[in-house]
Amino acid sequence: MNKRIKRTMLVTLSVGLMVPLLQACTKGSNSDDKTEKVLRIATTMYAGPDDEYFRQRFTELYEFANKNVKIEIIPTMDDRYMYGYGRQDPNEKPQDPAEKLKELMKGDNPPDIVMFGYEQLPDLVGENLLTQLDPLITKDKFDTTDFVPAVLEGIKKAGDGKIYGLSPTFSSSAVIYNKKMFDEAGVPYPTDKMTWPDMFDLARRLSKGEGADRKYGFSFSTYNMGGDIYYAMQPYVTPLQLSMFDDKAEKMTVNSDQWENVWKAMIQLKTEKLLPEQLDMSKMQPQGPEDYNPFQHDDFMSGRTAMAITHYGDLDRIHNAMKNAQNIKGFTPFEWDVVTLPVHQEAPDIGANIGMESVMGINANAQNAEEAWKYIQFINGEDWAKLKSSSNYNIVSRQKYIKKKDGMDFNMNAFTTLMPAPMPAEYKLYRQSQNLYQINNIGARLFSEAAQGKMTVRDALKQWETEGNQMLQKIKDNPNGPIDIMPPAAAMPTG
Repeated sequence: MNKRIKRTMLVTLSVGLMVPLLQACTKGSNSDDKTEKVLRIATTMYAGPDDEYFRQRFTELYEFANKNVKIEIIPTMDDRYMYGYGRQDPNEKPQDPAEKLKELMKGDNPPDIVMFGYEQLPDLVGENLLTQLDPLITKDKFDTTDFVPAVLEGIKKAGDGKIYGLSPTFSSSAVIYNKKMFDEAGVPYPTDKMTWPDMFDLARRLSKGEGADRKYGFSFSTYNMGGDIYYAMQPYVTPLQLSMFDDKAEKMTVNSDQWENVWKAMIQLKTEKLLPEQLDMSKMQPQGPEDYNPFQHDDFMSGRTAMAITHYGDLDRIHNAMKNAQNIKGFTPFEWDVVTLPVHQEAPDIGANIGMESVMGINANAQNAEEAWKYIQFINGEDWAKLKSSSNYNIVSRQKYIKKKDGMDFNMNAFTTLMPAPMPAEYKLYRQSQNLYQINNIGARLFSEAAQGKMTVRDALKQWETEGNQMLQKIKDNPNGPIDIMPPAAAMPTG
């Protein structure tokens, strides 16, 4: 009965929120207009079977309020990007969703609206495929002052100071910390916009113990990464805008002082055992149901690490665990809070892990540009943000409607303060050739050797430059075909 009452209350609440939203949507349009209008939306996002997920999230409310508007969704995501190559012909390359989107935008029956990830915005702007929205925003007095700076300023930065798209939601990460571990160590809590060296200094003061009982100061993830720093360190590297190769993917750029400083800093963390090491899985197998520990792979919730980078969407899980601690055997709740990711001195306002996967713009060749702009205003308006503000994963872009979840008390600014890092030129190149990821794999192997003391960091970077240049040449000669990824015999790890 309680569940039924709860469902009834939720439905009533949803309807109550929808009424002003639908009124606001219909107010600006001619409700007497019986002429059917077709609004075509092309998206690089995964739209799901029959587009149901996409429609529930982005189109159903608009269509309900505008009976004369029919929305057609055109996904550009090849299913092979979602499920891997599987049994497909290995020589058959799935079409890049971003490239397919551009083809549609230039085609004979172009979409009116395009929806894509933030990382694709500079490319679309550079090819003059999007309509600038600033004049429309000014003409209709559409208020953007309440947008989170990370969203609006990030979009402007990608558009040379102009607005070519808007995103109703965004995702972000922060550093979560265990107040109890800080209090017991007599160490002050971390603060927003600390530098990376200062946060690592805090980690040193919190790390103690040996073996399975060791407590660690910091982790690049709440989950145990098995001691693999190379792939985990992206939040540290991304704001520095370091590239592995030039903008034509012809020459490696890793043999540099900046890359050396990054690798040395990460190896130092490993050497000092400030980051969680790989768990001994043989000692973690439960002997029976009573031994099951739901947090055994979670370095933060298990109390193994004092600070860890976490995604906004993970806060629900953490909060629910604390709230229901009495039902979790062996788990003691603790107080926690969050601060922004650390920053580099040379990039004091730039963070990592800030994403906008639903940037929407008007195709420069739109057939129904007027309706497209009405739609974008609606989805990025206050009423839509108010209705969607309870999202468990994404954060609405309008600050006024960002609210803390069910009784949680934490520093929400940690998720909204930093600006997204500019998209590296490498991003487009990776889409053009999946084989370029092999360059990263070479780096991972050589980083491991340097971390084990088998070669100096600079020698490892020089080797990466040599092997990487050889790989880039192979990829240039055979962009889409299979590549021999075995390193030269002299470069094979030993021992």
